[in-house]
Amino acid sequence: MKSILFTAAALTVLAAAQMPARATTYTLLPNYTQVVFSWTHLGYSNPSAQLAQGTGSMEVDEMMPEKSSVRVELPLSSLHTGVPDLDEHLLSKDFFDADHFPTASFVSTKVTRAKGKNHYKVTGNLTIHGITKPATLDMMVNGHGPNPRNGLEEVGFDGTLTVKRTDFGMGHFVPIVSDAIEMHLSAEAAEATSYAAEQKKEAEEEAAEKAKAEQEKK
Repeated sequence: MKSILFTAAALTVLAAAQMPARATTYTLLPNYTQVVFSWTHLGYSNPSAQLAQGTGSMEVDEMMPEKSSVRVELPLSSLHTGVPDLDEHLLSKDFFDADHFPTASFVSTKVTRAKGKNHYKVTGNLTIHGITKPATLDMMVNGHGPNPRNGLEEVGFDGTLTVKRTDFGMGHFVPIVSDAIEMHLSAEAAEATSYAAEQKKEAEEEAAEKAKAEQEKK
């Protein structure tokens, strides 16, 4: 009888070990999600610009990374080059036309392993200037574990890709200003349920402090 029970228990443990872990949902942290893109100007310099405060989510399946996914959206209002006149021009109808197309986004459709530890090819749909084109992100997972500040489970990654801006209807000044645009995405994300709870807690504490301050004024 003991032998039968031991065998049954062993089979149960083995079956559990062979079952793939469920994918974990992560929320991208806006303060740590950004894109830096650069181009060649007259063949003499390589200026760059930044888009920040990205939002979105990730589904991470550690047992089967091919089932993972990512969705990122960045507001064009965050565009910054350090040159105000250039910011204004890039946001105008000559380029991004941010009044009509206020965001840029990437939504993955396929994840495959690449050479090197923690390297992946992430194929998806890139939308800029209201035009959607297929694109592949060369991605590296930088790390995964608890945030030492708040204990939230986090994951971070960097990814690069090169696109032609003419594919997105932004061909002004080509070829004296390069058609090819190099993009570098860096993102950090926290486990979604815990992050939502943390955000709620912080909002409640902030509201309590504000109410206390208002009460003390009376």
